[in-house]
Amino acid sequence: MAKLNQIIAVEKGVKSKSHQDLTAAHHGLQKPALLAGMSRTYQPKDEEGEQLPPESTRVQVKAEDVLRETAATLTRLFDVTATKDWANCTARADVKVEGRTLLGQVPVSYLLFLEKQLTDVQTFIRKLPVLDASESWVQDPSTDAWKTEPVRTVRTKKVPRNHVKAEATDKHPAQVDVYYEDVPVGYWTTVKFSGALPARRVNELLDRVEKLQQAVKFAREEANGAEVTDERVGEVVFGYLFG
Repeated sequence: MAKLNQIIAVEKGVKSKSHQDLTAAHHGLQKPALLAGMSRTYQPKDEEGEQLPPESTRVQVKAEDVLRETAATLTRLFDVTATKDWANCTARADVKVEGRTLLGQVPVSYLLFLEKQLTDVQTFIRKLPVLDASESWVQDPSTDAWKTEPVRTVRTKKVPRNHVKAEATDKHPAQVDVYYEDVPVGYWTTVKFSGALPARRVNELLDRVEKLQQAVKFAREEANGAEVTDERVGEVVFGYLFG
């Protein structure tokens, strides 16, 4: 008795071969010359007339033969696919993470769905915003966000100052340069807030999704190892269609 994973392994090849055979049969039937035959003999008007040999062309393609061959090819495809689909209705396995059954008796089709969705979830988690590692963050219950410790900085203001390069004389005015000096005028106290996640939290989420992905793959392999009953539907279908 075959196993489901063996049926899945051969299904692609059977599909490919049946497609090629069906295409070849279709093209063959589209060539009237291959379906046509002819036989003719020649008789002169009198005994002195020219004698010509008989001519004939054999029929190379017979539609009934093509129907038979096509039915045989497609019967294999119909049977293999039916065997897989029937088995998929009963093949199930538990999804276990670290010894705990997370999901019980999950059908193969849903395990395949889970695999794809978990890949998308993993991509989503990898793109989550992470807190700036150069800052020290603590949780703030009042805003339900992360915040830094207050940082005090000085606010300065540029104040003009005069620098006398030369004192005034009775002949020349004083030579004065104007420059600006930064003078403290106050203090800023800054607290930064963020809705991002700590790197530790993101890594924890990635670890969880990877464990679940592995568990789903194990479950799928287990379910695909179930023994299957060969279904014989192709003969019934084509017995009706081409009979």
